[in-house]
Amino acid sequence: MAKRKLDVEMVSFGLYEPFNRKKLPRLIQFTKEIPVDLDHEFGYILRIRGGKSLKLKFKIDHPEFRDEKGQKAAPFTGEEIINKNDYQFFLGDTFWEPLHNKAGFWELTTWIDGKEVARKGFNMTHSLESS
Repeated sequence: MAKRKLDVEMVSFGLYEPFNRKKLPRLIQFTKEIPVDLDHEFGYILRIRGGKSLKLKFKIDHPEFRDEKGQKAAPFTGEEIINKNDYQFFLGDTFWEPLHNKAGFWELTTWIDGKEVARKGFNMTHSLESS
C-alpha cells in the first residue's frame, strides 16, 4: 500500500476577527506585529491535505506571566485528530486581562504525527493608547 502524501500549507497568519468554534475566523490583516488589545485575535490557518486520522498537536509559547494562582503560566498545548482529508485548522489566541504582561514574542507551532509542519512567531506590542 502506497504511503499517503501529507500536504500542509499556511493559508494565512496575522490578525483575525474573533474566533468561534463554528467557522474559521476571517483574516483582517497579514502581520507578525500584533497590538495587545482585548479585541485582537491572532494566529494562523493551515490547510492540511492527506492527513485524515492523523494526530495534530500544537503549542503556543508566550512571554513569562503568572496565571490566576500566581504560578508561571505554562505554554498552551493541545491535540486533536484530523477528521477529513481536506482539513483547515486555526491555531491562535486572544488577549485577556491583565494586558500589561502579554507583550513580547509569542510562537505558535503545529506538529502532525510528531513532525513539525508549521511555526510562526508574533511580536505583541502595546499601542500608545493602551500603555
